[in-house]
Amino acid sequence: MQKNKIRMRNKYIIGLFSIACIFSSCKIGKKYTRPELNLPDKIIATQTDSLTIADESWWTIYSDTILQNLIKRALEYNKDMLTAASRVKEMAERKRISFSKLFPELGINIHGERETFNLGKDNAKNDDTFEAKGILSWELDLWGNLRWSRVADIAEYLESVEAQRALQMTLVSEVAQTYFELIALEQELHIVNQTVEARKEGVRLAKLRFNGGLTSETAYQQSEVELAKTQTLIPELERDIRLKRNDLAFLTGDYPHEIETGKLMQMQQLPLEIPVGLPSTLLQRRPDIRQAEQRLIAANANVGVAFTDMFPRIALTGKFGLESEALSDFLKSPYGFISADLLSPLFAFGKNRANWKASKAAYEQEVYQYEKSVLQAFKEVDNSLMNYQKMKDVYKTQYNLEQAAYSYLRLANLQYINGIISYIDVLDAQRAYFSAQTELNNAIRDELISMVQLYKALGGGWQ
Repeated sequence: MQKNKIRMRNKYIIGLFSIACIFSSCKIGKKYTRPELNLPDKIIATQTDSLTIADESWWTIYSDTILQNLIKRALEYNKDMLTAASRVKEMAERKRISFSKLFPELGINIHGERETFNLGKDNAKNDDTFEAKGILSWELDLWGNLRWSRVADIAEYLESVEAQRALQMTLVSEVAQTYFELIALEQELHIVNQTVEARKEGVRLAKLRFNGGLTSETAYQQSEVELAKTQTLIPELERDIRLKRNDLAFLTGDYPHEIETGKLMQMQQLPLEIPVGLPSTLLQRRPDIRQAEQRLIAANANVGVAFTDMFPRIALTGKFGLESEALSDFLKSPYGFISADLLSPLFAFGKNRANWKASKAAYEQEVYQYEKSVLQAFKEVDNSLMNYQKMKDVYKTQYNLEQAAYSYLRLANLQYINGIISYIDVLDAQRAYFSAQTELNNAIRDELISMVQLYKALGGGWQ
C-alpha cells in the first residue's frame, strides 16, 4: 500500500514537472531588433576598401619598443583596467545567478527535538522527535519573466566586456599620445639647449667685434638679450617634461619616476596607408558602439520583464522527508507533499502598468543614445581623417620652412662676418630658424598624434 502511494506521488510530481516545462516554453514580449541607422555607403567618398587599419594590432602600429613596453604595463597595472576586469567578473557571476533561477532549488533541513515532561519526583518522560526534510521550490517561467531577466543580465555582462575593451582602446591611445608628447618636449628642450649654445657663441663674437671697434655696444647687448630670453624657456620645458612623465607613470599604474624614451620624433614610423573600411565595419570594430547596443538589448529585456510582471506567476513547493520518534524507526516513516502557489496581480493602482511604460520610455532613451554613439563615432572618424591628412600637409610645409630658415641663417652669419649686414639681421635669421625648428618638431608630434586618434576612432587597439 505504501509503495503504491509512493508511485502515485512520483507520477503526480512528474506530471507537474512536464506541465511546468510546457508552460515555460511560452515567452511573451518584443524580441530585440537593431534600430534602422541608415548608414552612408562609405566612410569617405574616395575609399570603398573593406580593409581597415583598425584590424592591425597596436604593437604593429607602434613600433617603438619602449612605447610597446609602456602600453603592456598600462594594460596590466592601470587601475581603471583592473577595475574593469573586476567588473567583468562580477557581471559573469550575476549572469550565472539569473541562469540558476530557471531551475528548481533544492534544500535540506535536519531537525532534532527532545521535550521532557516532569511527572513528579524522579519521574520524567522524554518525547523525542527526529526529522530530515528536503525542500524543492521552483517558480514556473510561464510568460518568460525569468528568461527576460536572464537576457538582461547577459546583456549587462556583455556590456561590461565591451566597456573593458573600450577602456583598453582608450588607454592604448592615451599612453601612445602621452609618450609622443613627452619625446616632443624632450626634443624641444634639445633644440632650446642647442640654441642657447649658439646664442652664447653669438655673444662671444659680438663682444669680440665690439671690443675690436667693429660694431657698437648695441649689437653686443642685443645678443645678451637673446641669450637670456632663450634661457628662460628651459625651466618651463623641464617642468612640462616632468609632468608628462608623471602622467605616463600614472597611466601605467606606477608612482612618479624617471621614464626612458626611445626613438626621436623624426624616427617614429607611420603606416604607409590608412585604410578605413566600410561603415558596417566601424559598427563591428568600435567596442563603445557595441557597449551602447548591449545597453539597448538590456533595456529591451527589462521591458519584457515589466510586461510579464502583469501576468500570474506560479511557484511549486515540494517537501519530502522522514520523521520518527526513534532513530531506529527513522527510515521507516517517509512522508511528502507538493503544493503550488498562484500569485496574480489584481489591483495595484496602476503600478505594474506604469512600471511597464517607464521601462518602454527607458528603452526609447537607450535607442537615442545608441544612435548618438553611432553618429559620434562617424564624426570622430571624419574629424580624425581630416586632421591626419592636414597634419601631413602641415609637416611638409614646416619641413620646407625649416630648410629655408637654416639656409637663410647660414647666409646671414656669413654676411655678418664679412660686414655686409648688421647684427639685427642675424638676430632675425636666428629667431626664424629657432621658430621653424620648434614648429617642425610640433608638426611631427601632431602628425603622430593624429595617427593615434585615427587608429582609435576606427576601433583599433583593443585586441
